[in-house]
Amino acid sequence: MSAILQVRDLQVSYYTDLGRATALNRVNLDLQAGEKLGLVGESGSGKSTMALAMMRMIKAPGRIESGSVDIDGVDLMKLTDEEMRLARLSRIAYIPQGAMNSLNPVLRIGAQMMDAIHAHVPDMPKEAMIQRAKDSLESVDLKRNVFDMYPHELSGGMKQRVCIAIGILLKPKVIIADEPTSALDVVTQRQVMETIDRVQKEIGTAVILIGHDMGLMAQFVDKVAVMYAGRLTEVSAVRDMFTSPMHPYAQALIKSLPNLKNKGVFSGIPGLAPSLLRIPSGCAFHPRCTQAMESCKTIVPEVKDHSGRLVACHLYTEGA
Repeated sequence: MSAILQVRDLQVSYYTDLGRATALNRVNLDLQAGEKLGLVGESGSGKSTMALAMMRMIKAPGRIESGSVDIDGVDLMKLTDEEMRLARLSRIAYIPQGAMNSLNPVLRIGAQMMDAIHAHVPDMPKEAMIQRAKDSLESVDLKRNVFDMYPHELSGGMKQRVCIAIGILLKPKVIIADEPTSALDVVTQRQVMETIDRVQKEIGTAVILIGHDMGLMAQFVDKVAVMYAGRLTEVSAVRDMFTSPMHPYAQALIKSLPNLKNKGVFSGIPGLAPSLLRIPSGCAFHPRCTQAMESCKTIVPEVKDHSGRLVACHLYTEGA
């Protein structure tokens, strides 16, 4: 079964006055149709850069330097600007982190949804556009009268669901949700995640969920990809990631989660994530790793398959 999404050697750098910062370092990723992937890691690990690069929305001083993003046989990196504009929403959609800031405050919700449809299907009759927009709102548990409302008339959770409704208007193959619940209370978080889950099953799209909330990941995704300093360190099924993580960084992330067995005991990861301007030689995690070996300081570990799990660590090379 071929993957609906194939990312190959994707590299993004930011050119600053202090030098070149490599935010994404030759990342490879596959995703099947209908699959849900959680992308996790500390702030600055490259999660949002990954999303923006796949959407071809990296702005200066950033630059996509190499790689391909293939969705259902079409490489987005080879499309013209106009073709890429049409691919957004129809092939790949992006649900932003701050719904409060992504909706136009002076346009009604319906007008914004119809703008999105008209940009891709200009010949569609107005009545059909209105019907599609209202159907999309209903599919995310919003009443049809939201079509005539302004963003300021909606709660935070309702705005986030409007963004989801816009994202599924043209039934894209891949949806990227960048921390879609970060500004919401826990009850609304669950409602939004259940909405994404239900809609994803209805249209059979693949979903990439970016976030820090590992509990949310455990309940929602099929597999988890851990990023560190612009690289993928481990990609595993969600159960394997939470019960037996292989990479020391993934182990440290899981160990840092609070649990009922050790109430009041918190375990952090020593040190700080490296500056992208000065990434350590070898494995970028080795200065913070309790299991580091000499080879970790000089040799960059390759991502290798270990019984269906992808891990970039010298601990699992022959003779380690």
